[in-house]
Amino acid sequence: MSTPTYSIPDQPARFAKAKEENNSRFLDIDSCYDPSYLSGKRVALTGANRGIGLSLAKELSAQGAKIVALVRKSSPELDALNPEEVITGIEATSDSACATLADKIKGGPVDVLINNAGYFYEPVEMISDSSLNFSEELKMIDICALGPLRVTSNLFQAGLIKEGCRVAMITSQGGSVSWRTTQNPSGGDYGHHMSKSAANMMGVLVSQEFRSKNIPVTILHPGFNKTEMTKKYEKIWEIEGAVDAAVGAKRVLHEVGLINMERTGKFIN
Repeated sequence: MSTPTYSIPDQPARFAKAKEENNSRFLDIDSCYDPSYLSGKRVALTGANRGIGLSLAKELSAQGAKIVALVRKSSPELDALNPEEVITGIEATSDSACATLADKIKGGPVDVLINNAGYFYEPVEMISDSSLNFSEELKMIDICALGPLRVTSNLFQAGLIKEGCRVAMITSQGGSVSWRTTQNPSGGDYGHHMSKSAANMMGVLVSQEFRSKNIPVTILHPGFNKTEMTKKYEKIWEIEGAVDAAVGAKRVLHEVGLINMERTGKFIN
């Protein structure tokens, strides 16, 4: 395995460094993205009805993948892609809904599972202005950390995730504890960062359990994407190198194509 390259927490500096180095992976994903591995593959995708999930679904469709969309409810944009299967009623916080997920999938095992569904509470929570919302914090942790664990567990127990299946956990650099001093010098956004930290831990533990089963699991930060979920940071989109969700989808699928047992348990930014 090649020597790992480590990212830096200062996003404007990271973006500037990428431009200085003419980093093609960062600046021009099409120059290194090879989607040929997706053709004919069954790809289960949570949160496929909107945001980065919909962009992932569009790119999967364009590359000939067989999409198994796992969503609370579909959308006209998702339906227009004509996925192989659209499984609705999948509420990430519901034990019972996730427990019946595999029963609704009719096409057999999947080649790739992308746990993408997430939730980001809009206000910036602070102790000092009494804006903490504990129920929203628990909701974020439930959706972002327990949700993918529920989905992954159910599909594995039902034999729909088998040896060789690639599992991608879409989480965030926001889950890094050490980076908070740089990215959150005044604190805040408690629920978001706690949920992503829990999600990162979940992803690593799943990778450890699945290691002996030859099922690689990678934890991915999808980059800074211009979506409704990040719109509260719209003023810094250009400063920090945010990209359209269509570009972000290619970045994610580029990394999914590189998932293997050497990379299992790694966090890729």
